[in-house]
Amino acid sequence: MKKVVFLDRDGVLNRERGEYTYKANDFKWVEDAIEALEILYSKGFELIVISNQGGISKGIYSKSDVFEIESQIVNPLKNKGFNIIDSFYCPHHSSIENCLCRKPKSLMLEKAVAKHNVDVTKSFFIGDSERDIIAGEQIGIKGILMRSNDSLLLSIQEIIYE
Repeated sequence: MKKVVFLDRDGVLNRERGEYTYKANDFKWVEDAIEALEILYSKGFELIVISNQGGISKGIYSKSDVFEIESQIVNPLKNKGFNIIDSFYCPHHSSIENCLCRKPKSLMLEKAVAKHNVDVTKSFFIGDSERDIIAGEQIGIKGILMRSNDSLLLSIQEIIYE
């Protein structure tokens, strides 16, 4: 079974701007995020992104825009010799529809756990919102709450020194 660090996207990997990030030129890494991910990978963790993307439902951007931002995440990591093994996103928004996948619900995590044979007792979910932590805890994944745009390196300390 795999040990995984699940990561929210906006505010954890890329800078939270206070509005939807869906254009490649709006994507900016959180300052030490790549270094933190490299450390997690070196400690034997796989990496999976779990993200609400309600702007799709609102018609602000498309799924292809989400994939474009995903390439902004994946390509620099590949250049360093490691990768995000998967990304799950919820395209729904609670003001428009009710779904089973939007965090704080846990369906995206459940799918990731099943697909990648994840050991939830050795995995973590790092997010910048209580809804991230709640989603993980519903299926036994320990949550680490960080402040949006803060140091991911500081947030992983409890993982790498556990």
